Amino acid sequence: MTRFSPRTAPLRRAGGLAATALLLAGGPLTVAAAAPARAADPVFTLGGPAETALHPYAEGGGAPKRSTAGITVTNPADEGYEGEFTLTFDLTGVAGIADVAFDPGPGVECETKGTRSAVCTGDTLAPGLSTATGLLLGAAGGSEQGASGTIRVTGEARSATSTPLAAPFTPFTTRVTVGGPDLVMRKLPFDHEPTPGQKQQAPITFANRGSRDADGVVLTLRYSRGLDIPQRYSNCAYTTDETWTTARCSVEGAFEAGATYTLAAPLTLEATTRAYRDLFVYGIQEAGAVPRAASAARSERGSGAVLRAVPLTKAPAARGVDLEPGDNEQEAEFRTANTADFMAYGDEASGAAGATVTARLGFHNDGPAWIGRIRPGGSVAAVDFTVPQGATVTSAPKGCQGVTAEGAYREDRKTPAPRYLCPAPTAVRDGGGLDLSFGLRIDKALIGAAGRVTVRGPGLQEAGLPFDPKPGNNTARVVLNGESGGGPSPSPAPPAKGGPGAGSGKTPSAVPGTSGTGAPGTAGRVGGSLASTGSPAAMTASVTAIAALTTGLALFAAARRRRKA
Repeated sequence: MTRFSPRTAPLRRAGGLAATALLLAGGPLTVAAAAPARAADPVFTLGGPAETALHPYAEGGGAPKRSTAGITVTNPADEGYEGEFTLTFDLTGVAGIADVAFDPGPGVECETKGTRSAVCTGDTLAPGLSTATGLLLGAAGGSEQGASGTIRVTGEARSATSTPLAAPFTPFTTRVTVGGPDLVMRKLPFDHEPTPGQKQQAPITFANRGSRDADGVVLTLRYSRGLDIPQRYSNCAYTTDETWTTARCSVEGAFEAGATYTLAAPLTLEATTRAYRDLFVYGIQEAGAVPRAASAARSERGSGAVLRAVPLTKAPAARGVDLEPGDNEQEAEFRTANTADFMAYGDEASGAAGATVTARLGFHNDGPAWIGRIRPGGSVAAVDFTVPQGATVTSAPKGCQGVTAEGAYREDRKTPAPRYLCPAPTAVRDGGGLDLSFGLRIDKALIGAAGRVTVRGPGLQEAGLPFDPKPGNNTARVVLNGESGGGPSPSPAPPAKGGPGAGSGKTPSAVPGTSGTGAPGTAGRVGGSLASTGSPAAMTASVTAIAALTTGLALFAAARRRRKA
């Protein structure tokens, strides 16, 4: 059955008339048959580390130290792939350089075929990125320092009908090298419970415990919004986003194997007035091993002195061999005694029964601290909205969960709920917040019907905000058909946009606060009724009134003409 709509029917009729005209005129009319749709075969992407360094072969026996390289498969489909697949490893490039063993992932079996090749098979590929197998790599007996070779991985897949898929895998090649530098970052003894404004010295210290020198290093400093490093070095590139500041500092020189280095002058790490729960991450890598960051184009160079590293101690290279990349970085977590005032705001609306209005509500962080859950993740707070009596929610922001009137879990996700919980982001900046927009249909025009807006803990059982010293302003109202007529606002107005920190901490559904007249920053103020989309009854009444007025004017004009005649 062909479906028509009032909007498209005239277009369809016009198209039919045009075709008929062409036929009558003797012109050619070609109709192309649509080819049957055919789903494209999935193309999986093989991946892993571009290069892996191996511990040199231990002469004289002893258990060999192995390095691990994970071979991954990316399935671009939204669903898992069911069908046999085979990964083939060409090991001829590392013969005499590396010994290779396998640590296959779940549902994968691997088998080596001599020292030249290996095969891994499986029957399921999950959507997204997954590890097919780990390569356990050790330097082969007799291999020399600096020896290097490659391992090439290819793949083949078969569908449920055992038909090979066309080019289902993009191949991957990884390089293996015997020996290398191993930069190890030393953990610093910070005071992890500072006060706002407190400064601490950070004498960054690292060692090269590898088997060869490092030709230049890159020091990466990453600190969250509540922390600051006042120095801005000229050989560092700085990028800042809503949560983090990242400095990547290129330090030239030869950093010898077995030596330990420290900065010529220690850094200063400050807990700012907005500090609360913060993280400082500091790491070291050899120059050239750091991938270019996507935000590098937006970075800014410091204008201060050059950051330098100087030898602290030097030991023989045989002191220790540790080629593990996991020790290149350290981090420090800080818990600063500070507060943040989360202020709720609501709105007002007026309308007849059947009208639909837009209610804008949410909260604003009046500081001084920013609030972020960096390590555990999850929301820092939630907006709890109870719908006014006599109204029904017609649209709710994405991510808001409907609950029962008592705040309990609600299985019904399709029909409107009497109450909604809307999670805030993982981090809310000082000066930021969360703005939400609900569509409300007025079923009964009750005078002064009020809904409750509360900013609270993120869980159903978490009512309070431990960092908020003013719980009295955590609640506001959404009022429908109030009697105030311009009296005091029932709830605080949202902050004006564009100030310091504005636009931070918003979800994709966040909507700037506006009044019914469209004036920015006036939602929640009495006298600014909310935007109404109208109703069939209201539209009919408007049309009737206009028709009556037109008829009256026509009769008046006719009578006047008769009097003049």
